[in-house]
Amino acid sequence: MKALAITTTVALGLIAAATGWFIIRSDPMGGEPVVVVEIDPESRPAAGSARAPVPDVKEIPQRVPPPQTAPVQKALPAQAFSGTIGATASQPVPAAAENAGAADIRLPPVPVRAVVEKSRYGPLPRIADDGRQPSQVYARPVNGGVKPGPGQPARIAILISGMGLSEIATTQAIDSLPGPVSLAFGPYGRNLDGWVRKARDMGHEVMLQVPLEPFDYPDNDPGPHTLLTSLSPEDNIKRLHWIMSRFTGYTGITNHMGAKFAAAQDAFLPVLEEVKSRGLLYLDDGTASASTAGQIARDLGLDYSVSHIVIDEERNATEIDLALIKLETLAQEKGIAIGIGSNLPLTIGRISQWLARLKSKGIELVPVSAAVRSGQQS
Repeated sequence: MKALAITTTVALGLIAAATGWFIIRSDPMGGEPVVVVEIDPESRPAAGSARAPVPDVKEIPQRVPPPQTAPVQKALPAQAFSGTIGATASQPVPAAAENAGAADIRLPPVPVRAVVEKSRYGPLPRIADDGRQPSQVYARPVNGGVKPGPGQPARIAILISGMGLSEIATTQAIDSLPGPVSLAFGPYGRNLDGWVRKARDMGHEVMLQVPLEPFDYPDNDPGPHTLLTSLSPEDNIKRLHWIMSRFTGYTGITNHMGAKFAAAQDAFLPVLEEVKSRGLLYLDDGTASASTAGQIARDLGLDYSVSHIVIDEERNATEIDLALIKLETLAQEKGIAIGIGSNLPLTIGRISQWLARLKSKGIELVPVSAAVRSGQQS
């Protein structure tokens, strides 16, 4: 009997094994998971394919953008704004933007193919065949003309430099400052196209910071592609093209350092000629007293202005607040004034608080491109 029980047990085991083998062989997915979980595409990291396609510009790199901000809430009519670009949608308006009296908008995607040129380095800005310039195409629109008329409020433009180098500072500037505040990105940051897309989504127009030679170079070195007085014009233009190709969507350039280079007219002239030929504007940060940029710009007919105030030249809250008060006074006297600040969290925080009270003082916040063009009309 014991032998019979063992034999029966073995037989049953063989039958079960054969049945399982038959089931697996009959199922083409046998042995594989049969439950498929669909991943929400919105939960994936945004891939480079999310940027607006540019059919004929293959050099434009596909980079991974930073996490996106809150979704667009409602559309704004394009005719509500003057200029070459109409607003396409609105974002939630930060408190500072609302109090500054500047309704936030979402700027159109970049790049715009018509103002992009292929190059060995990557995409470069150019004037479109129909005459459109990047300084116009990528600008944030403003209400009315670029120059305030009689009885209209004085205007202030703010540029925050050093964007793209610190994730914390860049995120703070994009998210906490109102859309009319312009942002300048250097060429050495990571994922610059992604940051620019996020900035424009929040209404900020952007500029490109170009490193220029300071007097104490190389002890004070702005970076490996710094434009130098010791280089030939051809070599400096090559460096400029490399810098210009790091990202797209900027209205113009501003200097990073560069007191020595800006004072050397023979070195600076070919660079500003190139800026002019590509439909860009130039903003001098105002730190180089001997800069030849103003004279060169007048001779070339280049859209140009110089910052009136370096907001955080003294990096403490009291001095920053005093600089902002001085900027208000200049705006009331001149009709429009430009201030530049760095990416310091302290600077961004003080400016954000100050902007919340700007409207009550009868002053309007405008992007840098409008301030520069206003100066050209003076």
